[in-house]
Amino acid sequence: MIEKAINNPVQPVKSDKTSKLILSLLFDGIGMLSYIVPVFAEVTDLVWAPISGILLMTMYKGTIGKLAGVFGFIEELVPFIDFVPTFTITWFYTYVIKGGKGQE
Repeated sequence: MIEKAINNPVQPVKSDKTSKLILSLLFDGIGMLSYIVPVFAEVTDLVWAPISGILLMTMYKGTIGKLAGVFGFIEELVPFIDFVPTFTITWFYTYVIKGGKGQE
């Protein structure tokens, strides 16, 4: 039984693409929640900006993740442009335009 486990390496999860899309939509929704309470919008953006940047760098590997993290951080800090769905755009670029290369 141990030999069988050694000879059969763990296969990567096929739904990684789908789970990242769901997380991207969720995180974009969280980023847009600041529009619900306009008085606290800028304060919540100050808190969400670094979290957003770190999440983007963690979810997407390599240069794509780093650039998306910096862009997401700046996008959340600049007033009136935090409606841009950075996570979903990054997912689209990574999996539709680039075909998921570099995310294995």
